[in-house]
Amino acid sequence: MTPSRSEFLTVRGLRLHVRHWGEPGAPTLFMLHGWMDMSASFQFMVDCLQGQWHVIAPDWRGFGLSQRSGLDTYWFPDYLADLDALLDHYAPEDGPTAAINLLGHSMGGNIAGLYAGVRPQRVGKLVNLEGFGLPAARPAQYPGRVAKWLDELREPPVMRGYASLDEVAARLRKTNPRLSFERAAFLASHWAEQDRDGEWKILGDPAHKMTGPLPYRVDEIMAAWEAITAPVLWVEAEETDMWRWMGPKEQARAEIDRRMGHLKRVTARMVPQAGHMLHHDQPELLARMVEEFLAAP
Repeated sequence: MTPSRSEFLTVRGLRLHVRHWGEPGAPTLFMLHGWMDMSASFQFMVDCLQGQWHVIAPDWRGFGLSQRSGLDTYWFPDYLADLDALLDHYAPEDGPTAAINLLGHSMGGNIAGLYAGVRPQRVGKLVNLEGFGLPAARPAQYPGRVAKWLDELREPPVMRGYASLDEVAARLRKTNPRLSFERAAFLASHWAEQDRDGEWKILGDPAHKMTGPLPYRVDEIMAAWEAITAPVLWVEAEETDMWRWMGPKEQARAEIDRRMGHLKRVTARMVPQAGHMLHHDQPELLARMVEEFLAAP
């Protein structure tokens, strides 16, 4: 495996963990993980990169080795502000790497897409791995959504405990049967830690499981996507089931294509024999797609 190193930065009052592969001075590629995931999730893809890269991957607040907020709710705009601060640190706007290469998976893809529209001058090329967004919220859903959030504040979610790392690895393989035992064991060692009672708990703040009171305003998200000036590589997995959040498959396909139509300069690719965690299932093919895209004029 390509060795990685850890760095800890204080970002907006929280101690965030940032994982690095490669050496400073090489072309930089920022990678943003998804919900209930962590930076080490990109290890297999990094191993398959053929070029010399300095890959920088943070653990989002409350995930992996990054500090938890200490609050009962996480707010999506905080991810954008954290990313903005991280880029100010690693790629200052007045430096030669101002227009960065940005890759995000799932929730990280949604963050990357929003950021590329809000700060279009900061993103030179964007790779979105299954960052479709959420179903559009309807006004009539708002009272029930807020009521559910209030109920969850009374009885906050908790993380399940596992007796061993082997059980954690088995849980990962249950979610994704394509994972080899070796890859599942590696991910489990980064995905969980042992608590004082001897149980292994996922390195994610249970507060991330809260419903949250804010509706998903798809028109505003699309306005951000329309503002993206960078070329976009849009990558889906052939056997993903993430479309299920948008209704029946044909309806979901039409909505995904409609959203993609808001991107001015987009190249769409499909990864065969892969599910939503496509960077685990087909890291070699995905790495090749990404490097070809980044090398194009």
